[in-house]
Order: sequence, then structure tokens, then C-alpha cells
Amino acid sequence: MHIMRQYACVYRNVGGYMFKALGAAFRTADLRRKLLFTLFIMAIYRFGTYVPAPFVSYGNIQTCMTQMGDDEVGFMTMINMFSGGGMLQLSIFALGIMPYITASIIIQLLRVVIPRFEELHKEGQSGTAKLTEYTRYLTIGLGVLQSSVVVSVANRSLFEGCSVDPIPNETWWKVLFAIMTMTAGTGLIMWLAEQITERGIGNGMSILIFTGIAASFPTMLWEVNNSKGIGYALGVFVLFLLIMAVVAFVEQSQRRIPVQYAKRVVGRRTYGGSATYLPLKINMANVIPVIFASSILMLPQMVAQFGDPSSSWVAFVNKWFASGPNAYVYFVLYGLLIVGFTFFYTSISFNTEEVADNMKRYGGFVPGYRPGTSTANYLRYVSNRLTTVGSIYLAIVALIPTVLFAKLGIMGSSFGGTSIMILIGVGLQTVKDIDAQLQQRHYEGFLK
Repeated sequence: MHIMRQYACVYRNVGGYMFKALGAAFRTADLRRKLLFTLFIMAIYRFGTYVPAPFVSYGNIQTCMTQMGDDEVGFMTMINMFSGGGMLQLSIFALGIMPYITASIIIQLLRVVIPRFEELHKEGQSGTAKLTEYTRYLTIGLGVLQSSVVVSVANRSLFEGCSVDPIPNETWWKVLFAIMTMTAGTGLIMWLAEQITERGIGNGMSILIFTGIAASFPTMLWEVNNSKGIGYALGVFVLFLLIMAVVAFVEQSQRRIPVQYAKRVVGRRTYGGSATYLPLKINMANVIPVIFASSILMLPQMVAQFGDPSSSWVAFVNKWFASGPNAYVYFVLYGLLIVGFTFFYTSISFNTEEVADNMKRYGGFVPGYRPGTSTANYLRYVSNRLTTVGSIYLAIVALIPTVLFAKLGIMGSSFGGTSIMILIGVGLQTVKDIDAQLQQRHYEGFLK
């Protein structure tokens, strides 16, 4: 009882600090304005997911959704998750931020094969602005491509078997206008996200992803309650909390590499001579490998939607590349792709030679290792060990919800490991941003 009272006292103190910090945030005029602006943009984004594209019948869409099960639209769950449910509504925000995410990843990967992109990355703010410009152009191009596919297959493959057409009396000019509207919606989402980044709190794209996933979770939990009962719904909720705690713990974990800076005398001033550390996260790739793996495994299913359902290759794809209670090959491939992409993406995002050169340039060194090549080799050794643990962690977190809910017959994008990691990662980063701004104004933050 004494221990329980101690824990209760700790929780009350933590809760008191959080509510106190939240009150301080809204009492500060500048921070309150940023928070309210962010909430306003989030509300606009949610409103846009329910506004149907031109010539799309909202009533017919709802009829199709009631006639079709989760298995028929399962191959679109990843895109539907990032659009906040707008994909299966054929709304003006149907594509969500998926084109921007894909464009950002492509531009980042092209740094490996295009020297010009790597040079821009090293130029600092001006080079980053140029890469951002390229990302915007590529986003619009991908938006045109993806919206063309979605609108073209809406009546035939996306809602196949529905008694009514989502786009009644489809003609070429109706399709063209819907494509233009969805592409414009993608550009508007990109602009809204940039406004959050500049004038609000946190990273705009991450906030919009968080908004879409968080908004769909209560609805799907209610669907589980209706189909499986309150026991299953409570079990799903408890499992969600447990995975959330594990993800929050791992995402906050670091391996701190000690770094010593030598003293330098410039004129009459002495620089350096300080000791610090280089923080290396266990999961340096974040959720990107899970998105990569899901997207690659989704491609065969999307291609199969255009084939003859009675053909052998379509049956092969539906058997081995679709998630389900007995899709063991799918689960194994999913896990292996996550592990492989984790190593691949970490090697790109954390360049040990570049880090070692920067440390050497400013007079820093890791105790026991010579600056330059020796330091880079040591950082690579530590990074590989951390990535091994991080990749296994990502695979487990992504597979446990997917396998369990598939066995239970519960389908839904918000119950995947991807969505859970995004929710926790974005939530932690946003809290840190608010906490940093509170501490700048001499308030106690959330993370006391």
C-alpha cells in the first residue's frame, strides 16, 4: 500500500506539472496564438477529408462502404491512413500527404546517386531551400499520377462489386476535373503543412499525419465494439496502450558517445575545451522503413486489382501478398523488408564519415580514437549495433498488431504498428517543441 501511495503521488505530481505547463502555454500570448493556429489548420484538414471531389456522389460512396468489407479495400489502407480516411471518401483531400512523403523520400534517396543533390545538401540553408523546391515539384507530379489512378479505377476496381457508381455517368471531362481537384488538394495540404511549420507548433507534415490517424482511431475502436463486443474493444485499447509505452520508451532511448573538444586560442580568446556527447537513437530511421515495406508489399495488390480475378497470377498475389490470418509469407517478407530498409535508410541519414569530418573540423574527438577515419569506423560500429536492435524493434512493433488483429479478424489501418509509432513519435516531438518554447519564457515545461 505504501508503494502504491508513492506511485499515486508521483502521477499526481506529473499530472500537476503537465496541467500547469498547459495553462502557462495558453497564458502566453505568442504561444497561445501558435497553438490555436495549429488547431485551426488541423480543423481545416479534417473538414477537407469529408468534402467530396467534383461529380463524386457522397451518398453512393457511403452505400459502397457499407456493401464492401475491409478485405476488399485492404490494399488501400496505407494511403487511406495518411489521408485521414479521405481516400475511400474520394474527397478533395483524397491523396492526403502521401505524395509529399513519397517525394521527400525520393529526393533524399537521390542524394546517393545524384552528386548535385548531395552538394545542395551540404550548402546549408540555400541548398536545402532548393531541395525543398524540387520536392514540391515532384509532389505535384506524383499528385497528378496518383489522382489519375484513383479516379480512373474508382468505378471499376476501387469499389468493385458496388451496386452504385461513386462517380455517376462518368465521362472523360468529369474524370479530368476530379483529377485536377485532387491534385490541387494535394498542393493545398502541402501549403497548410508549411504554414504550421512556419507559424504554428511542430512539423506541419507530421502534425497532419497525426491528425488523420488520431481522428480515425476512435471510429475504428467503435467498429470493433460493434462487430466483436466490448471485450475485444477493451483488449485492443489495452494493447494499444502497452505498445505505446514501449514505443515511447525506445524512442527516448539514446547511446551517448562522449566527445571532447580541444582548446583553441584565436587572438585573445580561447575556444573549445568543453566535453559533450553525440546522442545516437536506437531507432534512427524512425517509421520510414515500415512505410517502405508496406508500400512495396502493397504494389502487387494494387497491380492485381487491374487483372482478371480468375487468372492464376491474381490468385497467387492475393494468396501470398495480402495480409490475412494465415498470410505467413506476407508477415515474413514484411519483417525482412523492415530490417533491410532500416539498415539502408540509417546508412543514408547518418553518414559516419561526414560526422567524423565535422568533429575533426571543429577540433572534436572521441576519447581513445584518432580524429578522422578511426572515429568514423567507431561510429559505424556503434551505429550498426544500434541499428540491429532498432530494426528488430521496428519489425516486432509493426508485426504484433498486424498479426494479432489479422488473427482476430479485425482490420483497420489505425491498429497497425505504423500508425502507433507515428502517433507516439509526433506526439513526443510536439511536446518537446512546446516545452522548449515554455522554457525560453522561464516557465516549467511538460518534461520536468
